[in-house]
Amino acid sequence: MIDPDTQAGWAAEAEAEDDAEDMPLSLRLSIADTLTLGNATCGFMAVYFTTTGILIPHLTGSNESGMARNSAATAVILMLLAAIFDLCDGLVARKLRSSPMGAELDNLSDLISFGLAPAYFVLVYGMVADDAQQKVSAVAAIVVLLAVVLRLARFSCVTMKDGMFQGMPSPFGALTVVSIILLELPFIPTLLAIIGTAWLMVSRVEYPKPRGVLAVAMLGWIVSAMGMLAAWAFDAPGGQVLLQTGCALQIVMAATIPLFATARRVNTFRDNRRENREARAAQLP
Repeated sequence: MIDPDTQAGWAAEAEAEDDAEDMPLSLRLSIADTLTLGNATCGFMAVYFTTTGILIPHLTGSNESGMARNSAATAVILMLLAAIFDLCDGLVARKLRSSPMGAELDNLSDLISFGLAPAYFVLVYGMVADDAQQKVSAVAAIVVLLAVVLRLARFSCVTMKDGMFQGMPSPFGALTVVSIILLELPFIPTLLAIIGTAWLMVSRVEYPKPRGVLAVAMLGWIVSAMGMLAAWAFDAPGGQVLLQTGCALQIVMAATIPLFATARRVNTFRDNRRENREARAAQLP
């Protein structure tokens, strides 16, 4: 019943109608958000192919090298496709618009595609590789996952200067981790390289954001990596060499960028010290 004196019922009903009209607007997905959801879907499917094509056949004793190779390639290609979605959703969001929940969607999708998927890939590697140790690989997988969680949380809280990331971006880190595994190095070097990559993701090393020419170069590199994986999966002539070359280049880039960033920081520090000394010398009588 509505109070004829206060009309409280009318006011409550009007507020409810206003909330109902506002709610769909805040939940409406933009084009950028749709690309972000594609990122999350690719990450989940990478976990699916890693499980059904590598882990389950290994546990049931029906593992075939060709099927495992195809599934591993498919899983990594899906991570690469997730990286393309992640690259494009930022570009589209800057050109058009993103919904109020766009940033949260991006972080959650990145956690699936570049945290859970590569960490799970490391875990399965520890279970199926001949020289790997399962428990140690599980610890390495946890380290990768937590590094991405911390990396994404810090990205949401820390404001960096325009055009730079602090710490290795999670897509680049995820692709480096799977490249280390696909390179088929001995277990100890593989483990150390994976942990080193996880450390770079939570480090203070500055990485440039993929914009302009750098974004085009990154997109070209991802497409090239997909081609190398496809050649390896279908056992094309030279496919193994192409895969090893691509993985090695990915690892070299992961190791080289921090060196350039460190050298640039050292040079900046030296220039500042020299300017301070010159300024103090100019002030002396």
